[in-house]
Amino acid sequence: MEVYFDNAATTKIIPQVREIMLETMDVDYGNPSSVHLKGVDAEKYIKDSKKIISRELKCDPNEIVFTSGGTEANNLALTGIANAYRRSGNHIITTSIEHASVYNPVINLEEQGFRVTFLPVDSNGVISLEKLREELCDETILVSVMAVNNEIGTIEPIEEVAKIIKEYNEQNGKDIILHVDAVQAFGKMKIYPKRIGVNAMSMSGHKIHGPKGSGALFVDSKVKIKPILFGGGQEKGIRSGTENTTAIAGMGKAVELAYKNIDDNVGKMLSVKNALITGATKIEGITDNSGDAPHISSLSFEGVRSEVLLHALEDKGIYVSSGSACSSNHPAISGVLKAIELDSSLLDSTLRFSFCEFNTLEEVEYTLEVLRELLPTLRKFTRR
Repeated sequence: MEVYFDNAATTKIIPQVREIMLETMDVDYGNPSSVHLKGVDAEKYIKDSKKIISRELKCDPNEIVFTSGGTEANNLALTGIANAYRRSGNHIITTSIEHASVYNPVINLEEQGFRVTFLPVDSNGVISLEKLREELCDETILVSVMAVNNEIGTIEPIEEVAKIIKEYNEQNGKDIILHVDAVQAFGKMKIYPKRIGVNAMSMSGHKIHGPKGSGALFVDSKVKIKPILFGGGQEKGIRSGTENTTAIAGMGKAVELAYKNIDDNVGKMLSVKNALITGATKIEGITDNSGDAPHISSLSFEGVRSEVLLHALEDKGIYVSSGSACSSNHPAISGVLKAIELDSSLLDSTLRFSFCEFNTLEEVEYTLEVLRELLPTLRKFTRR
């Protein structure tokens, strides 16, 4: 039996997505910037995908900028907005548990002279709203808070963050911008950025059964942003370069299907997640670190190194992660687990199990059986 419980890393492309992608490769393969019919046909996929995404976000299609993925969307938002507002201040606020595609651009901005504040989180991974209030100041220009943590599944209080920033702006005549990394929330939660006060929001296609290399950034029409790529002026000059029509069309179809069935999909993911946590925590030496996101669970296995258990599960056809997939080639203790002050003995003994609507309770039962079989043996041979 093969069990894929690593859907927070990437998901399998579904047939409807594959079909529209093939159309753009076999039939409508023109350059969307070309003025002839082939170009017009290709451009229609881009316009249609923008309409689909903007419909689900309740924004204008012109406020959607396509990128090569969530990483580029985050880099564009952070670097582009920080540079656009630099004359207004040099202070950026983010959190201590952000994805590397937010953390590293922020560190790069810090090296360029910006001052960065990292908000602490509690044992559940939730940011301190009080600390946010304390840190906002006249020099603050940008706040970036993820919607859902990619390692433990914490849902951050984005609406409350937006309210705090809005109140501060109104009281102090400021224009602080709020960016949200919604890569792990998009397609699984209903987020209407303009309604709640989010000025920019990053999304990815391959987390919701779309293709890798597909992403988008919502940028409110009132927000200034400087490009980080310069060229032919595509995407209103914010993201130059010939659009990847195939990836964009695939992402659009994936978004359409994800939101069409969002309630059913979330229910299926939650049932699988809850079944795994309930069964796993009955096994000796397993603790649960999971947040409330429907598709991510974090479990710690006392006395077993995560890498050892990961490969032991792999041998049984079960695929999971030891943390963020973007960091998996550079093994290190998770900064997220440190931030929530997980017991030091469990920092290198934690795995992420992540789900999609196609996972089943039968897969959970098989996984639990394998864990009951493996753990006593692995613990027996673990070096103390």
